[in-house]
Amino acid sequence: MAAPNSVRPPAAGRPGRNVPDRRPPDEDPQTQLKRQLRGGIAYLGAALIGVWLLQMVMGPLMPRAAEIPYSEFKTKLAAGQVIDVTLGSQIQGVMKNPAPKSPQDATSRFVTVAPPGGDLDLLKELGAAHVTYRAEAPPNPITSFIFSWIVPIMLIAGLWSLAGRNLAARAGGGIFGVGRSKATEVKAEEVGVTFADVGGADEAIAELQEIIQFLKTPQKFARLGGRIPKGVLLVGPPGTGKTLIAKATAGEAGVRFFETSGSEFVEMFVGVGAARVRDLFEQARAAAPAIVFIDEIDAIGQSRGGGIRLVTNDEREQTLNQLLAEIDGFKADAENPVIIMAATNRPEILDPALLRAGRFDRQVALGNPDLTGRLQILKIHSRKILLAPDFDLERAARVTPGFSGADLANVINEAALLSARRNAEGVTFTDFEAAIERVVGGLEQRSRVMNPKERQTVAFHECGHALVASLVPSGDPVSKISIIPRSRGALGYTMQMPREDRYLVSVEELEDRIAVMMGGRAAEQLMCGTISTGAVDDIQRATQLAKRMVTEFGMSEKLGAVRYAGQRLQYLGNAVDEGTDSSAETRETIDAEVRRIVGEQFARAEALLTTHRDALTRVSADLLQAESLDGAAVREALAREQGTPVSR
Repeated sequence: MAAPNSVRPPAAGRPGRNVPDRRPPDEDPQTQLKRQLRGGIAYLGAALIGVWLLQMVMGPLMPRAAEIPYSEFKTKLAAGQVIDVTLGSQIQGVMKNPAPKSPQDATSRFVTVAPPGGDLDLLKELGAAHVTYRAEAPPNPITSFIFSWIVPIMLIAGLWSLAGRNLAARAGGGIFGVGRSKATEVKAEEVGVTFADVGGADEAIAELQEIIQFLKTPQKFARLGGRIPKGVLLVGPPGTGKTLIAKATAGEAGVRFFETSGSEFVEMFVGVGAARVRDLFEQARAAAPAIVFIDEIDAIGQSRGGGIRLVTNDEREQTLNQLLAEIDGFKADAENPVIIMAATNRPEILDPALLRAGRFDRQVALGNPDLTGRLQILKIHSRKILLAPDFDLERAARVTPGFSGADLANVINEAALLSARRNAEGVTFTDFEAAIERVVGGLEQRSRVMNPKERQTVAFHECGHALVASLVPSGDPVSKISIIPRSRGALGYTMQMPREDRYLVSVEELEDRIAVMMGGRAAEQLMCGTISTGAVDDIQRATQLAKRMVTEFGMSEKLGAVRYAGQRLQYLGNAVDEGTDSSAETRETIDAEVRRIVGEQFARAEALLTTHRDALTRVSADLLQAESLDGAAVREALAREQGTPVSR
């Protein structure tokens, strides 16, 4: 239910839209007046130059009389060729042509200028030649100036004003609207999203319930002297629903929702970002109670203290300073509160001044959902999907560990598309598994033809992964093996299905993972007697994991429980600092330990495959024939091998 006064009519003098009529001042009045005066002078100069150029261009194009010397005029007059004359500042008239080429050329117009002081005998000569002549009044200089300069300038100014208004209407006001906020305003009744549309974020929803109560009944908290919080920061990996949960908070509270992105405040013009911040907060105050949501706030909120900077007052920093000033001066009205929500997946790089108490008072973490959360998300996204009667959503949640909410939405949508291509009556679990493969590995590339030797090498490689995963103590069960090339560069793949979500991993389990990664290279060397480039990705991932074991997890006896790795982004995983403060001897020891761990697990995988070589041969032969096998084929091959215990 919406809170009282959740929807307010537009303020006086403001249109019923998200852009105010009055533009907030960018400078003090004196500076603004000087800027406007300089702009007016520049426009006037541009208009004068435009009119002059117009006259220079259009003048030669206008029909003009032929200009002749005064002596020639007197000769023509004496010869009787002059017919009509107008006397003024210039002498204009019509004369006969002696040898016309056509009736239209029988006469022509001319113009000439009398010598200084005039010609006193001219009137007598005109009368003697029986020429019709008349006198022309001298032109009014004021009228001439008005029509030659003022009227064209006013016409240009009118066209400029009309074009400026059209551009301002499209861009949001001002000169091209650069100072107006680009935030999208959603009315309370049009939000259309509630917590019922959010899955896998129960803890975050519980944290935001207090914010909803602040927006619905602010008097309840103000009565006891409580201060209404100003800001809420949502942090988490990409695709975890930060934008969705912010919008759902506005839907639950029944208030207006302003949505924008941090990148929309940054422009090439200095001061535009700060002006847009001021405009956004002005809109929010006028529409209170409301929620202002700034997505990817790290675009303007990066720390100002990192590294040596040659320019300290750039556009991004001005925007951040204005945002901090607005939050500090933002009066949280107890009757009509406004909550600022922001989202980022890089909280490590945010400016400390942005995160201090009194600005973003709440920080809500959103992570990839667990089994229960994935089940909730799949139920939400499958509401409009026609599922087969035997489709097991719980099983679908179990086979997608580590998937974010966006990943799950993408997979269920891909499954529906695959089912529609088959003209099926409903989405089956087979479609869901195929969608997972497509999202993770890309499209099948059956047109990519490998020669028999390459196919055999890829089959040995993938079967090596599958067998080692089935033989190590903590290996995840194998669900599928394939040698069908994929669009993301993989010539084959081995898919494992974890039994459960894991949050702590022991050193033995990490060693098992490295052994599984090296199982493909070990199988190639064992069965083909040589190695290929097919293990490049396995080697990279195994090396990275071994290096983290040594430098981050303290799992090396030689180096002990000391961290040598640089800082890592919490939700994106990329290293920011390589930790080059270590000595040369320490770096040599790290390299030696990484090489030892990977080498030991490679030898371990090779020993396991040597012991179970018959199973490797049998499974690879079946894979070459079928191109795709499920995990049961691996377990069956191990069970058929004499004396081999079946671990699962």
